[in-house]
Amino acid sequence: MQGRYNVELLNLEKYKAEIHRTLISKLDLEKLSRVNSSQARQAVSSIVKEIIADQRVPLNYDEQEKIQADLLDEVFGLGPLEPLLRDPKISDILVNDRDHVFVEKGGLLQKVSTSFRDDRHLLQIIDRIVSRVGRRVDESSPMVDARLPDGSRVNAIIPPLALDGPSLSIRRFGTGPLAANQLVQLKSISPEMMEVLSAAVKARISIVIAGGTGAGKTTFLNILSQYIPNNERLVTIEDAAELRLAQENIVRLETRPPNIEGQGAIRQRQLLINCLRMRPDRIIMGEVRGEEAFDMLQAMNTGHEGSMTTIHANTPRDAISRLESMVAMGNMNMPEKSVRQQIASAITIVVQATRLSDGTRKVTSVAEITGMEENVISMQEIFTFQKKGIGPDGRVIGVFQPTRIRPKFLERLRVSGIVLPPTIFERETLVN
Repeated sequence: MQGRYNVELLNLEKYKAEIHRTLISKLDLEKLSRVNSSQARQAVSSIVKEIIADQRVPLNYDEQEKIQADLLDEVFGLGPLEPLLRDPKISDILVNDRDHVFVEKGGLLQKVSTSFRDDRHLLQIIDRIVSRVGRRVDESSPMVDARLPDGSRVNAIIPPLALDGPSLSIRRFGTGPLAANQLVQLKSISPEMMEVLSAAVKARISIVIAGGTGAGKTTFLNILSQYIPNNERLVTIEDAAELRLAQENIVRLETRPPNIEGQGAIRQRQLLINCLRMRPDRIIMGEVRGEEAFDMLQAMNTGHEGSMTTIHANTPRDAISRLESMVAMGNMNMPEKSVRQQIASAITIVVQATRLSDGTRKVTSVAEITGMEENVISMQEIFTFQKKGIGPDGRVIGVFQPTRIRPKFLERLRVSGIVLPPTIFERETLVN
């Protein structure tokens, strides 16, 4: 039975490939581009029905409908990826090669039946994605970062670097920005932690969000940005634009990769230096990962308080160590103590975002940088998430705990007209 099913599936794919070739030969793409999307889809759908009728392919109604839907996705979308992109519960689409596609759903990875005709088919889909944002992928430039129209992050790598054929990774974002109360309802953060962090953003306190891959750093940065007053001018700097800020007075900047001759690249550091001449009140950097760290610290120390960024790190202390290493990458030849003084005066709060074993994302630490003690940056935790165990449903059980330490930045909040109740640093929130 399984063998017959596979044969039928292979035949269906063969018919679809034949119909697709005939369809492409009959389409006038120039005319299609001049009509709106719904009319174009209707026209192509009619042509597909005619081809199926003319070829007298032995297909039942469901098979005809599937071929028609697949071909419409192929012409107007991203082919086999379209059904996955339409599923709002899928957060990651990982194409290892043409026959192996995995998705993350509900925080867990699972294999799906999606496949591509061959490597060339997959390469066409990749090229369609990257060409939309003015980028390219070929043997001379086999790695590329791009984005989908909804802001989802895309990375593609092709042979000769990818040994088993082209590979594609899509990190998806929701249909709209999450609100802070949704994050609290999802138990990704406690109400007390959210209240303290929102107050810090309003009071122009600089924040760094640390975490590993897929921990939700960019999502949390988007949420915190909602508390920035609308009368401030923002400039965002990213490698691949994925921040979606609600403010009106905003300028979005994106790096540029080198051209085919290896020239013309614009890096984050160059954009950061340029944006200082654009009169920003705050600078929002998608992720700091290189020599631009020094210029970011300088900006935070010279009139751009309240700026925010993300960084890859496993703990708040690791985040500080990585920043030190990044400053060294810029060949500043600064004494170690001077670098640490720059960090201690520029950054006040380090938020740690973590992806737990059950696939959920949580803010596991909110730490304050309090200054320097001799040659060491001093930090104190304000809130933590303590894991208590695993429930019968596989979910992590834990508690958001305040350390009952009053942060030093409370005075800055008070000066800004924000007074937090003392009990906010005493209440615990259970997660089960």
